[in-house]
Amino acid sequence: MLQGKKIILGVCGSIAAYKSAFLVRLLVKEGAEVKVIMTASASDFITPLTLSTLSKHPVYSRFIKDDTGQWNNHVDLGLWADLMVIAPASANTLAKMAHGLCDNLLLATYLSAKCPVYVAPAMDLDMYTHPSTLGNLSILRGYGNTVVDAGHGELASGLVGQGRMAEPEEILKEIKRFFNKKKALAGKKVLITAGPTYEAIDPVRFIGNHSSGKMGYALAHHMALNGAQVILVSGPSQQSVNHENIELVKVTSAQEMYDTCVRYFPDTDIAVLSAAVADYKPAHTADQKIKKKTNSLTLELVKTQDIAASLGKLKKNGQFTVGFALETENELDNAQNKIKSKNFDLIVLNSLNDKGAGFGHDTNKISIIDKQNNVRNFELKSKADVAKDIINTIIEVIHA
Repeated sequence: MLQGKKIILGVCGSIAAYKSAFLVRLLVKEGAEVKVIMTASASDFITPLTLSTLSKHPVYSRFIKDDTGQWNNHVDLGLWADLMVIAPASANTLAKMAHGLCDNLLLATYLSAKCPVYVAPAMDLDMYTHPSTLGNLSILRGYGNTVVDAGHGELASGLVGQGRMAEPEEILKEIKRFFNKKKALAGKKVLITAGPTYEAIDPVRFIGNHSSGKMGYALAHHMALNGAQVILVSGPSQQSVNHENIELVKVTSAQEMYDTCVRYFPDTDIAVLSAAVADYKPAHTADQKIKKKTNSLTLELVKTQDIAASLGKLKKNGQFTVGFALETENELDNAQNKIKSKNFDLIVLNSLNDKGAGFGHDTNKISIIDKQNNVRNFELKSKADVAKDIINTIIEVIHA
């Protein structure tokens, strides 16, 4: 079933490390090639010899190979794998992964990996439910990683609750599901817009909004995982891309985003317009910084190019477009009107009245509306999971 698949298994310091031996055995039995990377504390719970014997490869734990002076190249390891699985994933390692810390070979390989990453947390109940751990898991999901949730049962402390690492058989099922999943968007070209636009007032000031770009980047990542070739047109954002199927085009202003979208749109199959594009821009941009000389300053604003409406007019048979509506009142009516005026096939509605939705959050709460005014409502979820819901809906409608 997994014949020829290359899997890196990361093992952290946890009493659950004994399960990693069973997981290696199951993966090898399925035909996978497995290389194991251990943190220093993991060897307190299971020996490298055990995992090396089962995987039929040397176990990696240090940057320098013992007694040879040679380098264990974390970049090569990250590029080698089709999938990286960290099981057990300790609270310490999860925190370091979430915040980009890199003080061991496992973390360096994670930061270098181009493949999807699965994590199977294992820790005591209070650690697992602590807000910092839950926050770190949310961040990792936002990066596109998949979390194999811990199970409920008796823990090493004697407490009973959630925190037990998923059983090796359960993790194997998730891995098989990943490799067997049909890439429903293979061969499709997808245009996605993300983030805000900044409209210059003078060389140092601008009109903008609070969009972080998290939603658009999550959409791009999961589109790519489904086999699509993605053009991601992004306004200013701190987000990053980590998939070879994504071409990132950075822009600043609404006009730049408009020009880029018009250039790429004719050759795309699907367009998802999630950017928060400024509706207005200053009529005139000062060449020099405006000095504070008067008690008031009046700016004349003019409309920016309407990207969605323009693409709606350029749209050909066979092209599929999805818009976003962030509303504060009359949400459903405004979203339904937008479908018609912009020639969308679907529109994703979120409201600033919903706690945890909208700009700046790692979560979102959406409804998806089609041309027939059918409404699908979703619960509050991480933006990574919201991206999956949107993409699954697109796939379902396209293949209906």
